[in-house]
Amino acid sequence: MKNFRKEILGILIITFLTVNISACQAQKSVSESDVKVETKKKKKKKKKKYKLPNIDLSHWKVTLPVTNEKGKPYEIEPPEILDFANNKVAKPYMYIDSTKGAIVFHAMPTNSKTTNTKYTRSELREQMEPGNNNKNWTFADGAYMKGKLAMDATTKDADGKYHRTIIMQIHGRLTNEQRDLIGEDDNNAPPILKIYWDKGKVRVKTKILKNLNASYEEMLHDDAWDDDEGFNFKEEVGFRKFTLEVKISEGKMVVILNGNEYKVYENVHMRKWGVFENYFKAGNYFQSRDKGSFSKVRYYELEVSH
Repeated sequence: MKNFRKEILGILIITFLTVNISACQAQKSVSESDVKVETKKKKKKKKKKYKLPNIDLSHWKVTLPVTNEKGKPYEIEPPEILDFANNKVAKPYMYIDSTKGAIVFHAMPTNSKTTNTKYTRSELREQMEPGNNNKNWTFADGAYMKGKLAMDATTKDADGKYHRTIIMQIHGRLTNEQRDLIGEDDNNAPPILKIYWDKGKVRVKTKILKNLNASYEEMLHDDAWDDDEGFNFKEEVGFRKFTLEVKISEGKMVVILNGNEYKVYENVHMRKWGVFENYFKAGNYFQSRDKGSFSKVRYYELEVSH
C-alpha cells in the first residue's frame, strides 16, 4: 500500500512539473511572439524623408515683401542668397519645404513695393554675373528657362475668385547709354513676358509696339509699347505640379506648358524688341492689394541657360 501511494505521489509530482514546464514554455513562446511582433512593428516605421529643391541660386537675387532699413524692398544677392534658409528676415517669405522638395515663395500686400508698381513680390531676378545687374542678354543672344512649380495656396477676392500672381517674367532693361539717351533716371524697361497663375490656369501676356514705324529712340520709351490681349493655355493646372519652359531666339519667343502645349510669338513686335536687354524672373509677384490676401508658390526646379 505504501509503495502504491509512493507511485501515485510520484505520478502527481511528474504531472505537476510537466504542466508547469509546458506553461512556462507557452508563456515564453507568447512573450517571444510579442517581441517579434513589436520588432516588426518598429521596423515598419519609416524615417521621414527630407527632400531639397533642385535649384542653383548662384545667379539669382531675390526681392522680398518686406522693407530694409532704408524703407526699400529687402533684397538678397549672391553669395548670401545661398544661405537664405538661415536668414531670419527671409524665413517668412522664402523658405524650403523639405517634405515637398521645393522653395516656397510667400507674398502678400505690404509697403515693400518696387518702382512703378503697387504690388509686392517674393521673386527671383536673374543675374548673369552674380551681384551685377548691368550684365544682361538680348533676343539675339538667345536664352532658355525651365521651371517645375505649383501653386501652394492662395486667397480669394470678394467675388470668390482666386487671386492671381505672376510666376515667371522676362523683363526688359535699358542700358546706361539708352537710359541717358531718353533722359530716364533708372534702367527700367517694360516686361516683354508675364506668365500668370490665373484662377487655376496659366495665362501669358506680352507687349506689342504701338507704332511699327517708331524710331530707335522712340521704341525705348515705356509708352511706345502696349499690352497684347493675352493667351490662356487649355490645360487647367490648379494646385498640381506643372512645368513651364521659355525659349528665346532672335525675333522669337516660345512658351511651353508641360511639354505639350505651345504658344509661339514670332512677329514684327518680337523683332523690334531686339533693342532691349533682358533678364529672367521667377517666383511670386502677387497681384492683389486686398486686405488679408496672400499666395504661396512652390518651385521644385529652376534652370536657365544662354
